[in-house]
Amino acid sequence: MPARIRTDRGSAVVDFVLVLLVLVPLFLGIVQVALVLHIRNTLVAAASEGAGYAATADRPLSAGVARTRARISEAIAGRFATDITARPETVLGMPGVRVDVTADVPALGLWGPAVHLSVSGHAVEEAVP
Repeated sequence: MPARIRTDRGSAVVDFVLVLLVLVPLFLGIVQVALVLHIRNTLVAAASEGAGYAATADRPLSAGVARTRARISEAIAGRFATDITARPETVLGMPGVRVDVTADVPALGLWGPAVHLSVSGHAVEEAVP
């Protein structure tokens, strides 16, 4: 009976699977961190714009909240624009406006457990001549 010769046939499939077991979770983790950072940066930009809008002459604080809510709804989703507050605050020794946004951002995929984010935007009030 002839002896069987062992070959490396099929080892590429095993190597591919072993590499994928490491690379796929790593890639998905990087994508998720990018998603959370994108949402955070969008919330900060919207809060800053809302504060600047509320700080202009003859505008109430509620106008800044409405502008912030509109920007968040346009950029990402309305569900992140639920808890927005505006209040007067001293900014660098001058009267100003602060807009706070708090949101729960999913940490694992779009439907996973949430990470609580709290961001704010500041603006100095415009002086009325």
